[in-house]
Amino acid sequence: MTSTRSANRRDARAAAAAPDADGAFTHRQIVTILVGLMVAMFLAALDQTVVATAIRTIADDLQGYDLQAWATTAFLITSTISTPLYGKLSDLYGRRPFYLFAIGIFVVGSALCGLADSMYQLAAYRAVQGIGAGGLMSLALAIIGDIVPPRERSRYQGYFMAVFGTSSVLGPVIGGFFAGHESILGLTGWRWIFWINVPLGAIAFAAVWRVLHLPHERREHRIDWPGALALITFLVPLLVVAEQGRVWGWGSGRAVLCYAIGAVGFVLFVLAERAYRDDALLPLRMFGNRSFTVSAVGSVVMGAGMFGGLLLLPQYLQIVHGSSPTMAGLQMIPLVAGIMTGAMSSGIAISRTGKYKVFPLVGIALMVVALVSMSLVVEADTSVWVLAPFMVLLGLGLGFNFQPVILAVQNAVSPREMGVATSSVTFFRQMGGTIGTAAFLSILFTRLPTDIGDRIGEVAASNPEAGAQAQQLQQAGLEELTADTTRIEQFPLLVQPFREGFTASIDLVFLIAACVVAIGFFVFLFLPQLALSDKSGIQARQGAAAGTATSDPGDAAEQATEAAGAAAPTSTAPPVGRPGDRPTP
Repeated sequence: MTSTRSANRRDARAAAAAPDADGAFTHRQIVTILVGLMVAMFLAALDQTVVATAIRTIADDLQGYDLQAWATTAFLITSTISTPLYGKLSDLYGRRPFYLFAIGIFVVGSALCGLADSMYQLAAYRAVQGIGAGGLMSLALAIIGDIVPPRERSRYQGYFMAVFGTSSVLGPVIGGFFAGHESILGLTGWRWIFWINVPLGAIAFAAVWRVLHLPHERREHRIDWPGALALITFLVPLLVVAEQGRVWGWGSGRAVLCYAIGAVGFVLFVLAERAYRDDALLPLRMFGNRSFTVSAVGSVVMGAGMFGGLLLLPQYLQIVHGSSPTMAGLQMIPLVAGIMTGAMSSGIAISRTGKYKVFPLVGIALMVVALVSMSLVVEADTSVWVLAPFMVLLGLGLGFNFQPVILAVQNAVSPREMGVATSSVTFFRQMGGTIGTAAFLSILFTRLPTDIGDRIGEVAASNPEAGAQAQQLQQAGLEELTADTTRIEQFPLLVQPFREGFTASIDLVFLIAACVVAIGFFVFLFLPQLALSDKSGIQARQGAAAGTATSDPGDAAEQATEAAGAAAPTSTAPPVGRPGDRPTP
């Protein structure tokens, strides 16, 4: 009797959370689902900023400071590789089981990280954590695409950017708090950085389990295991060399070996995707869709420039201004406020006008202006208040870019491929961020010895006492100074020229980042402006399956895609039309 009652209660909850006969969700249902998704996304977004703040303390405690990069690399590899896998598999088997799996494996990985006794163990457990993190962001965006029509989607997706912005501020604060305590409740303080994810993850798991009940239609398919293995062969060596190349040397034997293995993996991946056609992990025919191709290329460029800017500002605040990680996080609030404002305002405007193409273009223009201005304005003694307007401008540009690009792709592809399309754009953005971070850090550390040496030489030439300290520093090795910036405090007369040299290097990288971002403007000029559908992904799939597409002219393009995705065999030759336009059945 008890089991019958429990089953009845589960059925009642599922019925209350399910859409109506037309596949539509009420606003209350959408908000309820959204809350569960936001908690899970907060986990992934917070974890990266928290760990980045405390990694030095963790590495010192585990006596593996020289191995700390591997903890970051392991997380990056598994989260990047798993992102497209989640998208494809969720299209085939449904979003709910994979989203619950992503939350569960992330929580397990977090608990294990808190138990690590060495940096090697921490790297292995961070890899487990990354497997879960790969699905938390991309699947959340795909689920919103399932339940909210494109015309209204940006309004809800803006809340995700609020989660991203909040975690950017709270991450350094929380990381600094835990890392700054020797012991909390009898356990090492930094371990709580990972264990805090366990109760948050349990809440997210319970919320998603209770409210996320999406209808899904299983269909015949093949699992693209060769494509998955080839993708791993392609990405792992390239991600490793992106993280370690600055230490190894970009032309070293290990780096060249990684390039060669990655090239072989890429060829194998393309061959596998061609062989598996529609069942492929990333169907190659999707690149025939102009919206998808432009968004993919633009995401790589934007990811590189975006992470370059986000990486350099905290570096400048901590090293030049002497801010603690916690204080640097608080000083970044103007940037976060700009991101949230840009995301929310663009979402409201898109919902009202149905126009999305203009926002990536305006956003890139704002980002370029902000990065160029910071390159020209930022000096060693520049006040944080002077930087605040440029941070807001950069944040607005980022906010204008995140959601409209995802929306353009979701609106342009068949509703049956919502997951793989969304995760692919997220994947390309992550790859761009990895490339950008590696490139900008390489440029920064290549320029630092020259710029710092020039400033110190100028001071030493005019001040004999500073000259004596400069000789001591030269004997110790300037490279050691760039490896541990706190050593400059041993030479008080050289602190200011060191900060000036570091700022000069940062200014150069800001300028290069602006040039990279500017390329994105010309890429997004080719983004088609298509009519936004007034149907959610679930409604579109149901309508296509039932063959009940209406003749609303404002939705004709979307309906054509739905009908084509449901009824037309994908192996036929594409119809004649403009490149990138949706196929007409």
